Order: sequence, then C-alpha cells, then structure tokens
Amino acid sequence: MKMIFKLPLAAMALLAVVSCKDFKKGYEDGKAAAEKEAEDAVEEVKQEVMAQSIKFTMEPKSDSNVKGEVTFTEKNGTVKMVANLSGLTEGEHAIHIHQTADCSSADGKSTGGHWNPTNEPHGKWGADEGFHKGDIGNFVAAADGNAIKEFETDQWCIGCDDENKNIVGKAVIVHQGIDDFTSQPSGAAGARVSCTGIIQ
Repeated sequence: MKMIFKLPLAAMALLAVVSCKDFKKGYEDGKAAAEKEAEDAVEEVKQEVMAQSIKFTMEPKSDSNVKGEVTFTEKNGTVKMVANLSGLTEGEHAIHIHQTADCSSADGKSTGGHWNPTNEPHGKWGADEGFHKGDIGNFVAAADGNAIKEFETDQWCIGCDDENKNIVGKAVIVHQGIDDFTSQPSGAAGARVSCTGIIQ
C-alpha cells in the first residue's frame, strides 16, 4: 500500500518540476523576445534622430523680392530638398546648386557656376548626355508669386567625405527664367534672383 501511495506522489513531484522548468523557459523566451522588440524600437528611434536636417533663408538678389526658406534632410542615404519661395513672377523658374556658399554679391554671381564635381555638361537631371550635380531643374510659381519645389536624390549628402556628393559649402540659386537644359554651361536661366549658402 505504501508503494502505491508513493508512486503518484513521485510522479506528481516530477511533473511539477518539469512544468516549472517549462514555465521558466517560456518566461525567459518571452522576456528575450520583449527585450529584442524594445531594442529594435530604440534602434528605430535612433535612426530617426540620426536623420540630418539643415534649413537656410533665401535672400533676394538682382533687385528682386524673391525670398523664402530651403531645407535639406538626409535619411537612409537620400537627401530631400524642400524650397518654399515667395516674391516670384508667375510662371517657370530654374533652381540650381552653385559651387560656392557666398551670397555676398548683389547679383548672386559670387556663388560661381553650377556645382559640377564630375565635370559633366549641363543638362536635365538624369539625362544620358550628362548633367551637373547641381542641375535641379525648373519649378512653377503661382499667380501670387509663391512656389514650393521638392527634390530628392541619393547623389547628395550632408557633410559626408565624398566631395562628389557633399552639398555643404555650396549655394542654392533661384533664377529669373527657365533652364532650357541645353545651353552651356548653365541653361540660359537668366538673372539670379535669390540665394542662400549651404553652410552646416
């Protein structure tokens, strides 16, 4: 009788030990998964924080009233430019990155020519015939003189070591006219009516 009584107790004790181990393992697995999820969330926030953003004020040139702001944001290897402008004449205008962050001259020509680190001919962005790294292109101003130009590329960076991509130390120029994408070396876009230097 004693043996019959002890066997179930031993089995129950063994079952309790196994169940406890399973519970502990499940708890540890769940804890590890939760910690991994928390680490991933922190890393995602870090990446968001690491996105660089710089903003500059556009100032009028060539006796114009064209002003505004231009923002560059770099994230995951891509730079996005957003230019908010006012004081423009209605219609199309060109916008380019020029080689020198110097807006000191009244006509904006202190910025030099288009930024062209790879020595390509002037052209439309992405053209097989070639284009400057500063050849952003044209945009349209509304009847009230306001305009927004957005542009995004992986061919730029903010403050990296690649001089063929680094936009820091360059300038943004808005022109009175349109870029015809063929005239050399600048697209015959006319007077420089607004300028900002990209200095980090």
